[in-house]
Amino acid sequence: MPAILTSVKNKITRELKLKKASFSYPPNSDLGDLSLACFELAKENKKNPAALAGELAEKLKNSSRLKKYFSDIKAAGPYLNFYIKSEYLANKVIREIKKKGEKYGTNCSGRGRRIMIEFSNGNTHKEYHVGHLRNIAYGDAVNHLLNANGYKSIPVSFINDFGIFTAKTLWNWERNQKYKISSEPKGYLLGKCYSESSRLLDEHPEYKEEVSQIMKAIESRQGKYYDLWAETRKWSIDYFASIYQELEVKFEHTFYESEYTDAGLKLVNELLAAGQLVKSQGAIIANLEQYGLSVLPIIRTDGTALYPVADFALAQAKFKKYKIKESLYVIDVRQSLYFQQLAKIFELMGYRQKIKHLSYDFVTLPEGMMASRTGNVITYESLKNKIWEKLIIETKKRHEDWIDSRVEQAALSLAISTMKFEMLKVSADKIIVFDINNALRFDGFTACYLQYGYARLKSVIRKEPVKLFNWRVDLKELKEAREKGLLLKLAQYQEVVKLAGEKYNPSEVAKYLFELVQLSNDYYHEVPILKAGSKTRQARLSLIKAITQVLNNGFNLLGMPVIEEM
Repeated sequence: MPAILTSVKNKITRELKLKKASFSYPPNSDLGDLSLACFELAKENKKNPAALAGELAEKLKNSSRLKKYFSDIKAAGPYLNFYIKSEYLANKVIREIKKKGEKYGTNCSGRGRRIMIEFSNGNTHKEYHVGHLRNIAYGDAVNHLLNANGYKSIPVSFINDFGIFTAKTLWNWERNQKYKISSEPKGYLLGKCYSESSRLLDEHPEYKEEVSQIMKAIESRQGKYYDLWAETRKWSIDYFASIYQELEVKFEHTFYESEYTDAGLKLVNELLAAGQLVKSQGAIIANLEQYGLSVLPIIRTDGTALYPVADFALAQAKFKKYKIKESLYVIDVRQSLYFQQLAKIFELMGYRQKIKHLSYDFVTLPEGMMASRTGNVITYESLKNKIWEKLIIETKKRHEDWIDSRVEQAALSLAISTMKFEMLKVSADKIIVFDINNALRFDGFTACYLQYGYARLKSVIRKEPVKLFNWRVDLKELKEAREKGLLLKLAQYQEVVKLAGEKYNPSEVAKYLFELVQLSNDYYHEVPILKAGSKTRQARLSLIKAITQVLNNGFNLLGMPVIEEM
């Protein structure tokens, strides 16, 4: 079943016998609710666009098939402007939201197509920082969008637990007793240890051979360093799991590089024998220069494996076990060439499944870029705690009667919501400059503003006796211009979900939610709701309930907690 506004557009298109039409939403209600540009149509008919718009307006006004839907149709220059009947819009929108509830906005365009989305590909033995937060927030939101658009999305994580960084961390861990006696969480300590190790090795390259030997010992899967690797790996994995639980992010499966290295090495030998990989100066590479994709190193000169080894084996396992049609990889923009190279190698191996890199840009601080190896990062824990502490103070001001545990839980939910929203409110190709003070404003494009707007509407509903909602609602009472604007905005949610899914762009949903809250705030301040007459109050409360349902649905798409009271 097409979305409400899509259905209206289809009626116009059929009436004009068009194969396609270019619709838009006018910037203000004086110009109508829906606009059709006549440029292409005029060109086909060799007419002036404005003159053709005038002719079509007169023709469509007299159409008996369209009178049910439109109160007026006007020409404005080269545009045809359509004014949708408020009663029609109210009945369609509010009743569909009431009927579908949390499913409102979803569609079946994906037709159950199986897609695997791989995100939160962190490294054990390193800090979990604000850059990782962008990855997991973006990947989780795209996963929700895919499911909302009718795909069977399979969220997975691929943890790199076998890279050279593990050897660097263990090398430094064994050198420094301070880490072993520290009372700080071990997963957090490993990240500090890695950053210090990187600085030391930059200053003393003569130690790099020691690190190389530790890496070989780990890859041999026996001995002291392998046992230490296994123990410290678990610390990191447990730490990641606690973060996922806090962020309410769930994976259908988690893969680990260490589980696929052996199968990958076997595959490398097969590709080498087939001539798809070649030896070069003691290393093994994929020479993709003839495709304009440079050279991809596979095995180092010292015989240790690089990232592609496990990626080869994992992709093979994904395609066979999960029978997916497409594999999405959420990795930062620095890996764009790597995934082009990977896609070409899979193609040469004979795989028909599509792989797509969903890249995203960096998260920076107001003072500049971050880097794990130098320790110049905001860790997830420090960011969360700074935001949480500020919100505890703010929540206490608003609710002096709340007990501490309630204040802390509400503040934590809002802190999680804030962190996620800051990662999602701009498109993935834009750099994020994370400024805590701006993120916590209650009067801007922030989670605090959205959640407060939602909570205020919920408070209106709580003030009205429940029995009122059992009355028969007369939606003809929604006559105010602001009500028409809200109804139109609620109808647009269906299109926003579809567009955001097609573009893998959760920021479309974030912007929509902000605009909906702006409209609802204006409505709350300017139009009486609880003080209106019973029939009007009933209709307006139905509108408020519809708004809160759509806000709830949008928050869920972005993976944000829904806060009922603030």
